[in-house]
Amino acid sequence: MISFILNGAAVTVDVEDDTPLLWVLRDTIGLTGTKFGCGIGACGACTVHMDGRPVRTCVLPVEVAEGRSITTIEGLGSTGSAGSTGSGDARHAVQQAWIDAQVPQCGYCQSGMIMAAAALLDANPDPSDADIDAAITNICRCGTYQRVRTAIHAAARARRVE
Repeated sequence: MISFILNGAAVTVDVEDDTPLLWVLRDTIGLTGTKFGCGIGACGACTVHMDGRPVRTCVLPVEVAEGRSITTIEGLGSTGSAGSTGSGDARHAVQQAWIDAQVPQCGYCQSGMIMAAAALLDANPDPSDADIDAAITNICRCGTYQRVRTAIHAAARARRVE
């Protein structure tokens, strides 16, 4: 049994300790916003926050989550900073900026990219383009990187206004 906080709520799962956290989130718990991309931690589609830091869950054994706080895309914009296990109606500044800048094309990488961007802004509230390039290593096959930068800058401005 492994227990952790998921989007603000305590959860306990009965899975093998070495099961990737991605599969626990998607298959055991049913939160499918976090995506499987490469399976080797390279693309970032599986990015969530663990104790506020971005982690790639396809290569992270669930045992590492024991006692920690996990936030998925479903919890990012919900009530409070961590939210709930369901989808809330409030949007995080990054989510709103993504919509406003029309970032997604196919959309597959977007949940991981948004999670990485939100973590960047928590660590650096006014990132430069170089900061964004260094921190956002997620892969977007559609190549929307300029829109990603635009959205991150817009979210940073919006957060300063809040």
